[in-house]
Amino acid sequence: MWNVASETAPLREVLVCPPTHYRWIPTNSIVRRVLEEGGQPPTAAQLAAQHGELVDALQQGGARVHMLAPEPHLPYMAYTRDQSVMTPWGAVLCQLERPQRRGEYAALHRFYDGNFWRLSSAGTLEGGDIHIIRPGLALIGHSGGRTDEAGANQLACWLRAEGWEVRLERFDEHFLHLDVLFCMAAPSLAVACTEVLDPGFIDWLTGHGIRVLPVTYAEAMRLGCNILALGDERVISARESTRLNAALRAEGLTVLDPALSLFTLGGGGPHCLTCPLLRE
Repeated sequence: MWNVASETAPLREVLVCPPTHYRWIPTNSIVRRVLEEGGQPPTAAQLAAQHGELVDALQQGGARVHMLAPEPHLPYMAYTRDQSVMTPWGAVLCQLERPQRRGEYAALHRFYDGNFWRLSSAGTLEGGDIHIIRPGLALIGHSGGRTDEAGANQLACWLRAEGWEVRLERFDEHFLHLDVLFCMAAPSLAVACTEVLDPGFIDWLTGHGIRVLPVTYAEAMRLGCNILALGDERVISARESTRLNAALRAEGLTVLDPALSLFTLGGGGPHCLTCPLLRE
């Protein structure tokens, strides 16, 4: 049975979706800014090449990669982080907020063969706001934009019923998902946009023995925080995040750095493009 109890344990199986029908649509502040500044939409071949680099990095890191079948009318299916989240007890099917993405639930039903631990049914809930930090400790962001307070509270109640500590973190919907501002890199190390996040949140991390590598607002808006921990002191981080990647390497981490600019310009990075299914 698939299960995940930590953001940083060795990744063994992961779900991605080929970007066959991916295109930039102005549903978040990041892609709106890119389009307003005259950004040129990528070609299918360019997208496939960059996504292929990500898949190669996942396999190099020791993960078995599962492919979700893309559908022509659902251009953002490539961001598999949001549709579901894996827990120690199985998958939670999320309730996506954007009308353009709601149809994605059907593909997840087929993939999991209808076997879920829980089905989100209160408000909205998206996987980019959910961090299963380590056994017994979780973080759920809510901005009212993608995940709202009702959706966050419902998942928090389910986790607390299992004896977990859960922190709910409010942030501005300008940032799309919490993983634009925060991600775990290793069991005691996170990357976070300290310019924006509440100091109380940073104190909470410190109280749980988690040190923070700071990321600037400008870097966060280029999806610099949006990294994927592979476990065993390894991470995937976009090649374009040069300063952060150097800082991660200085911490002793191995950084696999596929080129992902065509996705980060659309509002998502390595964390957004992957849904861990099994971690040790």
